[in-house]
Amino acid sequence: MNEDQVNDIIQRWVRQQYSVPEDYQQFKSLGSTCLTECDSAQLLKFLQDEKNQTCSPDELLHSLLELIENIDPGAISETILALVPHLQTVLLRLEDRKSTYLGLALSALQKQLSRLPVPYSQQQEEDDEHGLCRCCNAMAAFTKPFVEEVKRKNGNYMTSSEDEELRTVLLKFCMRSLRDPLLEAELNRDRRSSLWLFATEIMVTLPAIQESLSELLFFNSLKKQTDNSQSKESRACLAYLLFVQLITIDSFPAVFSPVFVLQCNMEHINQLLSRYAESHLLKGLALYAKSLESVQDNSLPVSLLELKSFYSVPRVRQRESGLQLFQLFINKLDAEAKHKFFRCMLKTSNHAGVESYIVKNIRNQVDFSMQPGNANKWFLGEEFLSLLGLVLCLPQGAETDLLNTMDRIMESLNLLRYLLLRDKELRSTTDVWEELCRIKDEYLKMLRVCIGISRVHYSAELKALREDQKLKAKEARDAARSTRLVKSITVKHESNMSPEVQHQVLQSALVTFDLMESLIVRIKEITEEKNRLPQL
Repeated sequence: MNEDQVNDIIQRWVRQQYSVPEDYQQFKSLGSTCLTECDSAQLLKFLQDEKNQTCSPDELLHSLLELIENIDPGAISETILALVPHLQTVLLRLEDRKSTYLGLALSALQKQLSRLPVPYSQQQEEDDEHGLCRCCNAMAAFTKPFVEEVKRKNGNYMTSSEDEELRTVLLKFCMRSLRDPLLEAELNRDRRSSLWLFATEIMVTLPAIQESLSELLFFNSLKKQTDNSQSKESRACLAYLLFVQLITIDSFPAVFSPVFVLQCNMEHINQLLSRYAESHLLKGLALYAKSLESVQDNSLPVSLLELKSFYSVPRVRQRESGLQLFQLFINKLDAEAKHKFFRCMLKTSNHAGVESYIVKNIRNQVDFSMQPGNANKWFLGEEFLSLLGLVLCLPQGAETDLLNTMDRIMESLNLLRYLLLRDKELRSTTDVWEELCRIKDEYLKMLRVCIGISRVHYSAELKALREDQKLKAKEARDAARSTRLVKSITVKHESNMSPEVQHQVLQSALVTFDLMESLIVRIKEITEEKNRLPQL
């Protein structure tokens, strides 16, 4: 298309001589071509020329929206940055259905922005290769006059349906922005980056359009929006920005107790930790930590454990920080809540590492309860016996895989040894002490049977491995050896591990059984010593 043809199309559009769809399509094609080829000077000149503002705002708006809908993937940011100022001008000149058209425009723009990759490092954000950061700044500037319009009408008691629609449109824009790109972005309050500033704009906009942050976070007041997974992600990001990054925290009501905030935030924490994306997990762990830190130790009541979220969150253990959070959560529970939580985790975790950690915490709680002024029935009295029964048991009996449950069993034996050494406090209640001894005897009896069976099994495996290695060595020296015999033996012991590694694993298993056996012997010695001493 040469220059004369371009001028002819523009002039015909100015004179509003377009009367057939082909003319309209020609002008749209011209605009798309200019934007795609990064040659938008002529199009901008036309849009900015005051003489051309005799154009119908409705018609021009539809043209701009169609241009946005059909953006070439390689020119998303350039197109948006070029069109947004003029789209704003057109919208501000509309007299009817402004809110509806603003909603269409924001939806179309955000749909295109969601196609741009979110920077995940400081350097990427500074380079802004794909233009997402610049577009976010442009979007904040684009919505500003409409936000100001809502603010001007905030004092009016009589609001029109148009006013309400405008607020709803801006709310949807904010919630979509919280999900994309802010949920994916790396934000740091010590580095006021472009995306940080955009997050601040969103957080400031919400109360400006009379949307209470506490309502959105704690009472799920999303008006006409349904509470789907997308809105849940938006609210989770909102909680993160408020409580972790502390954006607008100074204006947040201080009437909510730390326990209430934690209780409400568990929903958002669960939402973040349910995703595998690193950005979600890190935000979830950070929000969990901040929510817990404000709560006083040993203060969370057992009633909170009726919420499923208090059981599902601790199962997410990411890196060392996850384990630290797990312990922080346990520290905040009161004695009864700790007891109930430990029981539930021992029954449902199906993870020897977690169970081992729980048993270690049980020992710590017994020790704490034995200190002056800390006595309680949950870790000293009859209630403790039900918990101890879950600790000192082998769910699969004699067939329990001792290697997979080694951590839990070793901690259980250490707990048992500790209880016998601190028997004075426990003997004060005869029934408790007698039941503890009964549980102990049954557990050690079954454990010894299991160790015996496991030792025989692994010793046989080790012997077979050694014989297999001898046969292979002999085969190398004696080519006349029967191939069939060798194959029948090597197939039985085939493994992804090398023979050396297999040997090491089997040998370690036998050493583990020796350690367990030595602890059992020590427990028996302590029991005999205690029985010989006169009880005061």
